Amino acid sequence: MTGRSLSPALAFGVAAIGIGLFSIMDAVMKALVLAIGVYNAMFWRSLFNVGLGAAAWRLGRSGRPSARAIRLHLCRGGVTTLMALLFFWGLARVPMAQAIALTYIAPILALLLAAVALGERVGRRVAFASLAAFGGVIVVVIGQSRGAATGGDRWGVAAILASAVLYAINLVIARVQAQAASPGEITFFQSGVTALLLALAAPWLATMPLEAAWGQLVIAACLSTASLLLLAWAYAHGDTGFLATSEYTSFVYAAVLGWAVFGERVSGWTLAGAAIIVAACLHAARRRDIGESAVVGAAT
Repeated sequence: MTGRSLSPALAFGVAAIGIGLFSIMDAVMKALVLAIGVYNAMFWRSLFNVGLGAAAWRLGRSGRPSARAIRLHLCRGGVTTLMALLFFWGLARVPMAQAIALTYIAPILALLLAAVALGERVGRRVAFASLAAFGGVIVVVIGQSRGAATGGDRWGVAAILASAVLYAINLVIARVQAQAASPGEITFFQSGVTALLLALAAPWLATMPLEAAWGQLVIAACLSTASLLLLAWAYAHGDTGFLATSEYTSFVYAAVLGWAVFGERVSGWTLAGAAIIVAACLHAARRRDIGESAVVGAAT
């Protein structure tokens, strides 16, 4: 599948809607993790996701995936499974806005990873932006340590940062995967890989959720599937460097949802750190696309 030229504004708008749905899903998943634990929240949701993904793949009539597409599905599925486990575990211990602010280092890390994989020299702009983004993370972490009422614990912060590194790899893979497969196929296989990996631990960790949790699991699965379809479509029709900026809309969603659902307040430290990180990422990634061969090599 090859990308088709459409309005960049349309691709950005679709990506922003996808991010919005994903942010709502984050709030639902945080409530589930607090109620039934990170493993069970992810495992049972992934089973619903497989069913929804299968329907999306069938309706899309995209046919049998290529060998290259399967390698990309396996690669991204493994990365996103570990990424999600770390993120949701940390999210239960960190306010939503703070967690999302910390993940904003992912776009700039994606540029650095792509440069390393392609053997390119990192320019002064990216090097400067990397230092600035790291400074933004330090600001957020300092704020977390100075106010227990508005900050999360240090292990939660560490888990979010580790997840952000994996999310950077995910951003690189997403562009290549979107060019190799349809949105429905991506949705099904990514959900399937996640479900299979989580099922390996089911004999020891899986427990039947309480009746009240099933509705939330279905809602979370529907939101994540819809978000994945929209983002896959957007990345198939727009440059990664441009669309990655849509990620920053999630801070507004997270701040509002964290306050409305969990009574969380956004500290001035988090706002300042997020602003520094976003500015650094925008400075580094202006109109620069992530190289496709960076992940083609990693997936073969």
